[in-house]
Amino acid sequence: MRELLKSGGFAAELATAFDASPNPYVLVTPDLRIAGMNQAYLDITHTRRDAIMGQPLFGAFTAGPSDTAPENVRQVRDSLERARDTRQRDHLALVRFAIEVETPDGPVFEERYWSATHTPIIDANGEVIFVLQHTTDITELEHLRRNAARETSDVSELDAILSGAIIQRADQVQADNRRLEGERNRLVDLFMQTPGFAAVLSGPDHVFQMANQSYLRLIGRSDIIGKTIRDAMPDIAGQGFYELLDSVLETGEPYEGRSQRLELQRTADGPMETTYLNFIYQPIRNDAGQVAGIFVQGNNVTDAVMAAERQKLMIDELNHRVKNTLATVQSIAMQTARSHDDPQTFARSFQARLMSLSHTHNLLTNSHWEGADLHEVLDHETAAHGGGRISLNGPVVGLSPAVALSLGMIFHELATNAAKYGALSSGDGRVFVDWSVSDQRDRKLHISWRETGGPPIETPPSRRGFGSRLIERNVRHDLAGTITLDYERDGLTAEIIVSLDREAERASS
Repeated sequence: MRELLKSGGFAAELATAFDASPNPYVLVTPDLRIAGMNQAYLDITHTRRDAIMGQPLFGAFTAGPSDTAPENVRQVRDSLERARDTRQRDHLALVRFAIEVETPDGPVFEERYWSATHTPIIDANGEVIFVLQHTTDITELEHLRRNAARETSDVSELDAILSGAIIQRADQVQADNRRLEGERNRLVDLFMQTPGFAAVLSGPDHVFQMANQSYLRLIGRSDIIGKTIRDAMPDIAGQGFYELLDSVLETGEPYEGRSQRLELQRTADGPMETTYLNFIYQPIRNDAGQVAGIFVQGNNVTDAVMAAERQKLMIDELNHRVKNTLATVQSIAMQTARSHDDPQTFARSFQARLMSLSHTHNLLTNSHWEGADLHEVLDHETAAHGGGRISLNGPVVGLSPAVALSLGMIFHELATNAAKYGALSSGDGRVFVDWSVSDQRDRKLHISWRETGGPPIETPPSRRGFGSRLIERNVRHDLAGTITLDYERDGLTAEIIVSLDREAERASS
């Protein structure tokens, strides 16, 4: 202690009193190195100040030959660490430890019995800077008790006289405490390692006393112990969880939440994230039967909730698509029948349009109806007309299911028209399909279909056939877009513009 205090004034007097005390004291740092001691400690341990100053407490002394020395060292270390970590005084009623002493015949180990108290020294910031160990040597009392026990049959009476019963009780209490501490540590380990999230809150302000790793991962922060839930988790304000905890504390009735939505800000500058939880708020009662805290336990079921929502959306989408597909097939059949008097040509045309619809369905099925790529849709609808004669050029563009189905039908009609009347009807004809996406906030897809090298177009068609009407209906009604068809002498040009940021209008909606 003398080394830790400056000379002069009250500090010097305190250091002098500390050193003159007949009770042995030693001061250790949080990492259990000797930082100071008084003369009584040096006398009772038969050591010198300069020999042990700054040394690890358990390295400064030889444990001796006793086969119980490692266990005794563990007891003292655990007691010191408890005082340091809990910021509370900790007691050891009885511990056996050997001290090396010099004799005329050389150094020998002398077995001693001690009682110890460990007191944390806390600075103005609330940090533990030292732990003070106060020891009492009770070796003579223990030896006297044991000798008397061997010489008399009335052990209980003699133990009472010599305080042996007190030592026995203290020893038993200490053994029970060690057992309870071990059981507590095992329970804490189970609590910390449980896969579900768990936390313990105390008092009317719901102060965090414990929280396992799953809970900390859930909320995205670790510095919550000792804080109220309102201070530790301000991002959940207004979502009803504070009020639920208050209600459980007031009524003593547990609360169970199922697939309950929670918005969390897991990082300081990050966005709010949606999470779904199954959980229970279980009241914790004290010895008087009053609710003193709340045990929080539950599981993150976000993946399950999202999967169920996706499944429902897929079923709804499937039902809608089936209705739309049947309506489309019906429309194709009726319009194709009007355009073909011959059953054979009707069958060929009708089958081709159904196959086009089927091709796009296959693409969407492969992606679990999450969408399709524009290039893939074009490739499927034009591959039958010769890949070398159709040039596809544009960036990767993901299409929603509705847009993919509509564009699939449009490309099928354009390709069929080119094969029957346009560029693909002669050996030298070519088709160039280019597309791009605007960089504006409302992204628009621009598609240019340009035919060249086919039979010259002398005059535009005098009437619109079913193919033309189907193309215009899909662009304007289903896709809410625009289309321009120019029948130039060199070949047909179609300019199509649709929005990618807006859900396509559905025919049956």
